[in-house]
Amino acid sequence: MTENTNDVLVRADGLYKVFGRRTQEAVDRLRAGSARDDLDGVTAAVIDASFEVKRGEIFVVMGLSGSGKSTLIRMINGLFEATAGTLTIGDQEITSISEKKLRAIRRDHISMVFQHFALLPHRTVADNVAYPLELQGVGRPERLDKANEILGLVGLGGWGEKLPSELSGGMQQRVGIARALAADTDILLMDEAFSALDPLIRREMQEQLLELQQKLQKTIIFITHDLNEAMFLGDRIAVMRDGRIVQIGTPEDILTDPANDYVEQFVQDVDRARVLTAGNVMEKPIAVVPSTAGPRTALKTMRDSFLSAVYVVDRDRRLLGTLEDRDALRLVRKGERSIEGVVKDDAVTVGIDDVLMDLFIPAVESKLAVAVTDAAGRLVGVIPRMTLLAALGPGPGATEEISLPVQPVPTTVIDQVLADSEDGRPVESPAVGSEEAR
Repeated sequence: MTENTNDVLVRADGLYKVFGRRTQEAVDRLRAGSARDDLDGVTAAVIDASFEVKRGEIFVVMGLSGSGKSTLIRMINGLFEATAGTLTIGDQEITSISEKKLRAIRRDHISMVFQHFALLPHRTVADNVAYPLELQGVGRPERLDKANEILGLVGLGGWGEKLPSELSGGMQQRVGIARALAADTDILLMDEAFSALDPLIRREMQEQLLELQQKLQKTIIFITHDLNEAMFLGDRIAVMRDGRIVQIGTPEDILTDPANDYVEQFVQDVDRARVLTAGNVMEKPIAVVPSTAGPRTALKTMRDSFLSAVYVVDRDRRLLGTLEDRDALRLVRKGERSIEGVVKDDAVTVGIDDVLMDLFIPAVESKLAVAVTDAAGRLVGVIPRMTLLAALGPGPGATEEISLPVQPVPTTVIDQVLADSEDGRPVESPAVGSEEAR
């Protein structure tokens, strides 16, 4: 299927940024196959970078110090001119326009949040937020109203008259985000925006950014050296090394299919529980019967699956509940042909996009493998507890046996009841839990 180019807001094609003399000669040598370290007298900060950022996504550029990520973001906002290649914002190629047009694009289409806040210390919080509107010529009453509205959006309602020095680091960074949002630009650039914060505040800011993104659907290009942060925030991630982009993909792509040894070493320490989702690890559900099935069919499914219960779904595969072996056995003994009336509405479900860290409690509470459902409530997969542990890698308890909350009826009892019902003989199987059944 051909991609709609209107969905691409930022496009880079073969971007180079070389500092020093004879930069074009350096680009030619790099294109011919020379290594970065082979160049004398110049620094190749960005080498042959090509990527697209889609409208409304969080695109994370991740790399260690010296990888070129900060240079790349400064090329996007026009602070650094590309040595070679093209960079397009919307439908405007910014690598070949006048300084006046470039300033207009920066003012109207791109906002930036800095690592160290970059607030104006002698202006109030509200005035800091309103500053981009002041540059756009908006009157003071209107821009302050807008500033206070956005401060409420980032959780700083009522703080507008304070000075930045009266706020904590996390609050100051919220002011920085509010200022960037006040400009109402298409693109939000964030350069190591949370790296100066302590870990707890940093995590809080990451979560708030995602909450804001759900409401505002901005196009965000986020720079970080922290892969856990990249994995948590990014819809897609570009991994940089020595000026080059070595892999672009979703967090799941990079975690499960690293492009090379460099990326693989990075992902070894990633908190997989915060990255992988139920949809990444779920298996095809086997212990499932339709609501139209009889109790004998349900028992056979349990016996074949070595389980003590099954999921019950309707004709559209919407999950209705669970059926336990004891209840199915009682129905067979009574000669019943329908399981209606004994299906329990107690299925433990998770969403297909839920991260693994949110699945541990459901996994403990469920009598079956945790059910994964889509937005319509359809059963799309299951996650056995051992699969959940295996997805997180080896660790304490990974090989421990996990018992089911429901003690299964012995298979011999099920076999005998099914055989008796097939022969038409009176069903007088031993009561579940009796000494004979054992």
